[in-house]
Amino acid sequence: MENVVAESRASSGRAAGTRAARTIPELLLERVAATPAATAFLEPAGEGWRPVSWKQIGDQVRAAAAGLRSLGLRPGDRCALLSGTRLDWIVADLATLCAGGATTTIYPASTPEDCSFIVNDSAAVVVFAENEEQAGKLLGRRDELPTVKAVVVFDGAPGNDGWILTLAQLLERGREHDARDPAAYERTARAVRPGDLATLIYTSGTTGRAKGVELVHDGWIYEAEAIDTLGLLTPDDVQYLWLPLAHIFGKVLEVAQLRIGFVTAIDGRVDRLVDNLSRVRPTFIAAVPRIFEKIYNRVIGGARETGGATYAIFKWAMGVGAEVSRLRQAGASPGPLLAAKHAIASRLVFSKLQARFGGRLRFFVSGSAPLSRTISEFFHAAGVLILEGYGLTESSAATCVNLPRRYRLGTVGPPLPGTELKIAEDGEVLIRGRGVMRGYHGLPEMTADALDGEGWLHTGDLGKIEDGFLSITGRKKDLLKTSQGKYVVPSELELKLKVACPSVSQVLVIGNNRHFVSALISIDPESIRAWADTRGMTEKSYEELVRMPEVHSLVQECVTTLNGQLASFESIKRFVVLPQDMTVESGDLTPSLKLKRQLVERKYQALIDELYKDALAQL
Repeated sequence: MENVVAESRASSGRAAGTRAARTIPELLLERVAATPAATAFLEPAGEGWRPVSWKQIGDQVRAAAAGLRSLGLRPGDRCALLSGTRLDWIVADLATLCAGGATTTIYPASTPEDCSFIVNDSAAVVVFAENEEQAGKLLGRRDELPTVKAVVVFDGAPGNDGWILTLAQLLERGREHDARDPAAYERTARAVRPGDLATLIYTSGTTGRAKGVELVHDGWIYEAEAIDTLGLLTPDDVQYLWLPLAHIFGKVLEVAQLRIGFVTAIDGRVDRLVDNLSRVRPTFIAAVPRIFEKIYNRVIGGARETGGATYAIFKWAMGVGAEVSRLRQAGASPGPLLAAKHAIASRLVFSKLQARFGGRLRFFVSGSAPLSRTISEFFHAAGVLILEGYGLTESSAATCVNLPRRYRLGTVGPPLPGTELKIAEDGEVLIRGRGVMRGYHGLPEMTADALDGEGWLHTGDLGKIEDGFLSITGRKKDLLKTSQGKYVVPSELELKLKVACPSVSQVLVIGNNRHFVSALISIDPESIRAWADTRGMTEKSYEELVRMPEVHSLVQECVTTLNGQLASFESIKRFVVLPQDMTVESGDLTPSLKLKRQLVERKYQALIDELYKDALAQL
């Protein structure tokens, strides 16, 4: 076994003269007191952005917290948040915590059944809903939600009997309640203890019913302190936050901002992403690998389609960028000639990609799922650094991360200060530290399976540690074993195929106890539409296009190329192109864009059976 413990250093992000916060409410109170006039958030306002100061945030949180207390919220009670990413989400979350409660999160794409399960499992007494559509998921099941005293809508009208009220009404109630006892807000906020539950966040449910992960205040304080200690982010940074705040990745950025004090432009509307970046001009962005895959595929596909001299210049520039990337990864700098070539490549090619992100981006942070090294090296060659990190819901998100001055592409970086890593005998990654969960809500047996007697979290991920950098090599439960006794890592093949074929959206590799490996493949709608338009097939639907022999040949070419790099036992012998993309909306992906493997296999069982029909002929 190999152990890695990251040592802590003195922190510099906390405002001078303030004592160390022990809870999120104390963190907010300190931030508002230290920098009341500083801009905390940029909120969409028409075609522009409205700055919101820390004092304004503090005032809204205070009113909302008092409003919750007026509804009967008691210390330890849960409030659920059913909304996309927006400033109201942050206010509702912080208000719940400052009122002594704990927050549970629900993805807005959740079904009424899933919403009902989480609300009941968490025993939520108040639910914040984004709009009338989200509130309707609860209203239709009101009789099944005995603990819910009120639903607060950010956008929409109140109900007739007071069960549904608006955020404006909650704030007004809160101001009246606060006026009767002005000292109650801070008294309640400071009564929260480090070991109290802060967040009951549910896993994405890739293998079945979601589990509630209990995360306490001290774990979040640790995350904020560790990120601050790394010096990764500074008060001068501008974050563009679009990630779902119902996901652990988005949540950790919220507490890091409270600690460090940088500005966050917040807008969860993905369709506004490109336009917003040019206006906000962020210095860092956190994203999931699927975003980088889409950008990569669009850039590569566009360059190939252009052809001629333009494509030749593109390939030359990428070659120059790759040389510079290799040197910088090794800690060296390019010589004068290579530097001159790189300057030309930047002006002709790379600057266009950098401009898409606003022109002053320092780096991306990638998490939630594995990032292909090919893609990270592509961006690095283009002068865009992606710092891949690693963590789980059960470890409060941030466990490892590469740093601007200490990174190794293809790894998820070294552990955060104070976090311990250990590789078990079977290759499983184990984690120990303050960020690790208290346990699974109401599931003592599952908690005992995940947390051993020494406090190690058994992640289910396989990995290795070299020079202090952790690499994730697969999932224990996702390993395939062919009938020949050979082990295959499906996630690795899926990632490689998506990189090899720009038109591929999602891949599910199968073959457990089968004679050979095969795959279910879905095509990216934007890529296939662009391909069809250039060939005068604008009238054809997605379903018609993916059935065309030409599209099958495109994928087959990529599969054949990939197979040439693989051992025979892990090569993809057969595949099928699905009639629709695998998406969150279709139920094939979790809201964090992870494949629901078991569900997808059941859904397309007939196609899988057809793949293995007459399988012996393939041997």
